Amino acid sequence: MAQQAAIGNTAAARPERIALKVLAAIGISHFLNDLIQSLIPAIYPLLKIDFHLSFTQIGLITLAFQLSASLLQPLVGLYTDRHPQPYSLPWGMGCTLIGLIALAFAPNYVLLLLAVALVGTGSAVFHPESSRVARMASAGRYGLAQSIFQVGGNGGSAAGPLIAALIVIPHGRSSLAGFSLVAFLAMVILWQVGGWYATKQRQGRRFSVAALASGARDRSEAIWPVTVLLVLMFSKFFYTSSLNSYFTFYLMHKFQVSMQTAQFHLFIYLFGMAAGTMLGGPIGDRIGRKPVIWWSIFGAAPFTMVLPYASLAWTGPLTFVIGLLIASAFPAMVVYAQELFPGKVGMIAGLFFGLSFGLGGIGAALLGRLADVYGIDAVYQICAWLPLLGLAAVLLPDLKRDAKEE
Repeated sequence: MAQQAAIGNTAAARPERIALKVLAAIGISHFLNDLIQSLIPAIYPLLKIDFHLSFTQIGLITLAFQLSASLLQPLVGLYTDRHPQPYSLPWGMGCTLIGLIALAFAPNYVLLLLAVALVGTGSAVFHPESSRVARMASAGRYGLAQSIFQVGGNGGSAAGPLIAALIVIPHGRSSLAGFSLVAFLAMVILWQVGGWYATKQRQGRRFSVAALASGARDRSEAIWPVTVLLVLMFSKFFYTSSLNSYFTFYLMHKFQVSMQTAQFHLFIYLFGMAAGTMLGGPIGDRIGRKPVIWWSIFGAAPFTMVLPYASLAWTGPLTFVIGLLIASAFPAMVVYAQELFPGKVGMIAGLFFGLSFGLGGIGAALLGRLADVYGIDAVYQICAWLPLLGLAAVLLPDLKRDAKEE
């Protein structure tokens, strides 16, 4: 018994190395997953013409996708916290594959909604378990791991409009079926990740957040920080929804640019989002989550308030900076919340990714109605004020400082 305890203590004392190959695999899978998802809003101008849609109906497409993802993600995360499912990752991507093919050939608006809801279901399975794998592979560098995982998604979201402009829009909606090969590639990668995950389980390795989380707090003390985080989530994702769903229409209306040119400008913004995501996590590891959350959302306010009045030449740089700043918050927010609720990695990841989808979907629907009634310019004039809610971040407790004091 003493010898076994000594062996256990030696193993526990051995420093764990970050699993970069696993993080790279999960990041690439996130890239492929969100590349497919980003094709949906990128082809909105095409769908508007094919199905004679109003802005309200376009907003409902986003709502169908986002709600199917947002409502299921916390439930998936809660279940897998208790019953991890390593091979749920490739099966979830299989749902995305089927939904993509259905989207390519949907003959009417109702089936179009069902197709995007199926893609959303695939996301609901993918994000909670992928976030768990990222934390498992982090060796304690949680912010860096979340950034690597999330930057894959932002990179895919950035590439989607570019690919839509070059391939889907010139060749029509049916060309989406060819991207089923992308989903299949992701399934192959995720099967390998699932094998790594299952091996760790068989070895009896425990990746409990209770053992890994830093700065954990009593549940009752977490109510106020979570409330503040919800306010920040509302601010962040309602604003980003205005750009993700309607930015191409705004550019085409205000500057009379072509659909392809508008897609390239959307790519610039989404590239900024990817860069911000990559920076937010590691900076949070170094200086704490709170300063990153504070400056990323509130710091974007001056740029969002100038954007509705900028020329086309300044619109690209402004949206790049907005994306860079506002995206850096999310990795820090996810890790911050996981530190508040030790042992609930999947549930927290599912809740926050689910909220991001849900708030984005609700925002798209409401902003679509606003655009129909008051015009597309009004959307950006009103949404420009949302990042000012980032001031609420000053109310968050500093978990890094408190942890040191303890």
